[in-house]
Formats: sequence, structure tokens, C-alpha cells
Amino acid sequence: MKAVFISHNQALTKEVEDILDNLFIRGYTQWIDVNGQGSDTGEPHQGTHTWPSLNNVLLTIIPDEKVKDLLKKLSELNKKVEDQGLRAFVWNVEDTI
Repeated sequence: MKAVFISHNQALTKEVEDILDNLFIRGYTQWIDVNGQGSDTGEPHQGTHTWPSLNNVLLTIIPDEKVKDLLKKLSELNKKVEDQGLRAFVWNVEDTI
């Protein structure tokens, strides 16, 4: 099992959720209206007058064999809307209940 942490401009929420649906990834936890800033060239997403956009964050725990397809689809989306901001990180899941 893998944990996939996806941080993205909230404007991309529908597209990210559609990717999960299309890959039959049902379970996730989502945080909305999250502040952040890209590590290299991204603009701040602070929900302020100066930096009005915000991020949403999604965490899903999926079988190892789904990770490659999920990252591929997220990467394709990111290439289309690179200025919006989308990142995904994968961690090993040791155990669950």
C-alpha cells in the first residue's frame, strides 16, 4: 500500500477528483483552503488580497499497482496547467486498520 499526498490549486479540484474516479480510487481525505507556495517557481496561494488563490490537499491510500497510473494522469494534468500548481508525493504505508 502507498499513501499519495496531492497538493493542488483549488481550481483543479474537479480534475483531480475525476482522475481518482477514472482510476477507481474511491477513498481519500481532503483538506480545503490550504495555504502554500511552490518550491521553485510557484506563486504563493495564501487566500489574501495580494495572493488570492488557495490550495486543496488530498490524501489517498492505494495499492502499489495503482500508483504509476495515478502519477501519470496527475503529471499529464500538471503539464496542461503548470502555472496553477500541482504536486504529488508517495509514501510507503506500513500498516492500516
